[in-house]
Amino acid sequence: MDELDGPRFGPASGGEPKQLVVLCHGVGADGHDLIDLAPSWGHALPDAAFVAPDAPYPCDMAPSGRQWFSLADRTPARLEAGVRRVAPALDHFIAAELQRLSLPADAYALMGFSQGAMTVLFAGLRQRPGPRAILAFSGGLIAPATLEAELANRAPVLLVHGEADEVVPVSRSRDAAAALRAAGIAVEETYSARLGHGIDDAGLTAGALFLQRAFAAGG
Repeated sequence: MDELDGPRFGPASGGEPKQLVVLCHGVGADGHDLIDLAPSWGHALPDAAFVAPDAPYPCDMAPSGRQWFSLADRTPARLEAGVRRVAPALDHFIAAELQRLSLPADAYALMGFSQGAMTVLFAGLRQRPGPRAILAFSGGLIAPATLEAELANRAPVLLVHGEADEVVPVSRSRDAAAALRAAGIAVEETYSARLGHGIDDAGLTAGALFLQRAFAAGG
């Protein structure tokens, strides 16, 4: 497994960072796919540092790009095994990045798209200390049956999904919302009627506001 690293942005204010936002890309992409979100969200969080790590494995279903875990076998057991294997690497990267930036251990939020969303939902809710917020775009919840027993925090979660998504069905986010609420986690949902597998302006705005509120609530 390769050490995580990737492109960085901010703080937009030019000052010392007060928060960290980690952006986790989808399968077959890399950190450059999401770091372009940082300038937009940097207006809402001018004191935040953003980092978009490349996933640790080469994509095994494409000639380029990275993956957090293999999708060659999509049975629930194999997906769970894959995300369990990669979660410690993401935890280690976050801790190292917070230390590098001289930030408190809980001064971070996680965002992911598609496979990255699945990764941050799994790993983020099992981290201690937990993130201030978890934003999952076009993803789903892996291993919901183990969530309650393994839950280490109750970070608020934003789920964003296009209702026309043909890659990851919108039902995955709706099912995730139900499971998360059953575990006592505060959930907000944003759905876009004509959006496919992507991120639109409504999702960007929802994400910016969610991050603002989460960091303001945490002090």
